[in-house]
Amino acid sequence: MRINLTTLFVDDQRAALAFYTDVLGFVVHHDIPLGEDAWLTVVSPDSPAGPQLLLEPARHPAVKPYRDAMMEDGIPLAQFAVDDVESEHARLVDRGVTFTQPPTDIGTAVIAVLDDTCGNLVQIITEKPEAIQGS
Repeated sequence: MRINLTTLFVDDQRAALAFYTDVLGFVVHHDIPLGEDAWLTVVSPDSPAGPQLLLEPARHPAVKPYRDAMMEDGIPLAQFAVDDVESEHARLVDRGVTFTQPPTDIGTAVIAVLDDTCGNLVQIITEKPEAIQGS
Protein backbone atom coordinates (compact mmCIF):
# COMPACT_ATOMS: atom_id res chain seq x y z
CA MET A 1 0.00 0.00 0.00
CA ARG A 2 1.28 3.47 -0.93
CA ILE A 3 0.05 7.02 -0.56
CA ASN A 4 -0.82 8.14 -4.08
CA LEU A 5 -2.91 11.26 -3.50
CA THR A 6 -3.83 13.50 -0.61
CA THR A 7 -6.21 16.45 -0.56
CA LEU A 8 -5.80 20.00 0.65
CA PHE A 9 -8.87 22.22 0.54
CA VAL A 10 -8.19 25.66 -0.96
CA ASP A 11 -10.23 28.86 -1.19
CA ASP A 12 -9.31 29.49 -4.84
CA GLN A 13 -7.80 26.83 -7.09
CA ARG A 14 -5.99 29.24 -9.42
CA ALA A 15 -4.47 31.24 -6.54
CA ALA A 16 -3.48 27.97 -4.88
CA LEU A 17 -1.92 26.73 -8.11
CA ALA A 18 0.16 29.91 -8.36
CA PHE A 19 1.29 29.65 -4.73
CA TYR A 20 2.11 25.94 -4.80
CA THR A 21 3.98 26.14 -8.12
CA ASP A 22 5.45 29.65 -8.39
CA VAL A 23 6.27 30.09 -4.69
CA LEU A 24 6.73 26.64 -3.19
CA GLY A 25 8.12 25.01 -6.34
CA PHE A 26 5.76 22.11 -6.98
CA VAL A 27 4.85 21.25 -10.57
CA VAL A 28 1.45 20.58 -12.16
CA HIS A 29 0.60 16.92 -12.59
CA HIS A 30 -3.07 17.25 -13.62
CA ASP A 31 -5.12 20.32 -14.54
CA ILE A 32 -8.33 18.89 -15.96
CA PRO A 33 -11.33 21.27 -16.27
CA LEU A 34 -14.46 20.08 -14.45
CA GLY A 35 -17.06 22.79 -14.94
CA GLU A 36 -15.97 25.89 -13.03
CA ASP A 37 -13.35 23.87 -11.11
CA ALA A 38 -10.59 21.46 -12.08
CA TRP A 39 -9.01 18.18 -11.07
CA LEU A 40 -5.85 20.00 -10.06
CA THR A 41 -2.88 18.13 -8.65
CA VAL A 42 0.74 19.06 -8.07
CA VAL A 43 3.80 16.95 -7.34
CA SER A 44 7.33 17.49 -6.19
CA PRO A 45 9.72 18.11 -9.10
CA ASP A 46 12.07 15.70 -7.29
CA SER A 47 9.46 12.94 -7.46
CA PRO A 48 7.18 13.52 -10.48
CA ALA A 49 5.72 10.00 -10.17
CA GLY A 50 5.35 10.35 -6.40
CA PRO A 51 2.37 11.34 -4.29
CA GLN A 52 0.07 14.01 -5.71
CA LEU A 53 -1.43 16.89 -3.76
CA LEU A 54 -5.02 17.59 -4.87
CA LEU A 55 -5.93 21.29 -4.57
CA GLU A 56 -9.62 20.77 -3.88
CA PRO A 57 -12.18 23.62 -3.80
CA ALA A 58 -13.24 24.29 -0.19
CA ARG A 59 -16.96 24.70 -0.85
CA HIS A 60 -18.28 21.75 1.16
CA PRO A 61 -20.04 23.10 4.29
CA ALA A 62 -17.93 20.97 6.65
CA VAL A 63 -14.65 22.41 5.37
CA LYS A 64 -14.92 26.00 6.66
CA PRO A 65 -15.51 25.23 10.36
CA TYR A 66 -12.81 22.55 10.28
CA ARG A 67 -10.19 24.77 8.63
CA ASP A 68 -11.12 27.76 10.77
CA ALA A 69 -10.64 25.72 13.95
CA MET A 70 -7.33 24.28 12.74
CA MET A 71 -6.08 27.75 11.74
CA GLU A 72 -7.16 29.26 15.06
CA ASP A 73 -5.34 26.51 16.95
CA GLY A 74 -2.26 26.88 14.73
CA ILE A 75 -2.42 23.30 13.46
CA PRO A 76 -0.95 22.66 9.99
CA LEU A 77 -3.08 20.68 7.54
CA ALA A 78 -0.11 19.50 5.48
CA GLN A 79 3.57 18.79 6.05
CA PHE A 80 6.31 18.89 3.44
CA ALA A 81 9.85 17.60 3.86
CA VAL A 82 12.69 19.94 2.89
CA ASP A 83 16.45 19.44 2.94
CA ASP A 84 17.09 22.43 5.22
CA VAL A 85 14.28 24.28 7.03
CA GLU A 86 16.47 27.32 7.75
CA SER A 87 17.41 27.89 4.09
CA GLU A 88 13.88 27.11 2.85
CA HIS A 89 12.46 29.55 5.41
CA ALA A 90 14.85 32.26 4.19
CA ARG A 91 14.00 31.54 0.53
CA LEU A 92 10.26 31.69 1.18
CA VAL A 93 10.43 34.82 3.35
CA ASP A 94 12.28 36.48 0.45
CA ARG A 95 9.31 35.47 -1.75
CA GLY A 96 6.85 37.15 0.65
CA VAL A 97 5.59 34.04 2.48
CA THR A 98 4.25 34.61 6.00
CA PHE A 99 5.36 32.18 8.69
CA THR A 100 3.32 31.64 11.84
CA GLN A 101 6.20 29.70 13.41
CA PRO A 102 9.85 30.35 12.56
CA PRO A 103 12.35 27.51 12.27
CA THR A 104 12.21 25.62 15.55
CA ASP A 105 14.37 22.73 16.72
CA ILE A 106 12.07 20.13 18.27
CA GLY A 107 14.81 17.61 19.05
CA THR A 108 14.29 15.04 16.30
CA ALA A 109 13.65 17.61 13.58
CA VAL A 110 13.55 21.28 12.68
CA ILE A 111 10.14 22.62 11.70
CA ALA A 112 8.52 25.87 10.59
CA VAL A 113 4.89 26.71 9.79
CA LEU A 114 3.72 28.92 6.92
CA ASP A 115 0.41 30.35 5.76
CA ASP A 116 -0.36 29.11 2.24
CA THR A 117 -2.61 32.15 1.50
CA CYS A 118 -5.36 29.68 0.53
CA GLY A 119 -6.80 28.99 3.99
CA ASN A 120 -4.26 26.53 5.39
CA LEU A 121 -1.20 26.33 7.58
CA VAL A 122 1.57 24.15 6.18
CA GLN A 123 4.51 22.76 8.13
CA ILE A 124 7.93 22.23 6.58
CA ILE A 125 10.25 19.76 8.28
CA THR A 126 13.79 18.50 8.15
CA GLU A 127 14.30 15.35 10.18
CA LYS A 128 17.69 15.01 11.83
CA PRO A 129 19.75 12.11 10.47
CA GLU A 130 20.09 10.49 13.91
CA ALA A 131 16.28 10.61 14.31
CA ILE A 132 15.76 8.89 10.95
CA GLN A 133 18.26 6.14 11.80
CA GLY A 134 16.52 5.51 15.12
CA SER A 135 13.15 4.92 13.45
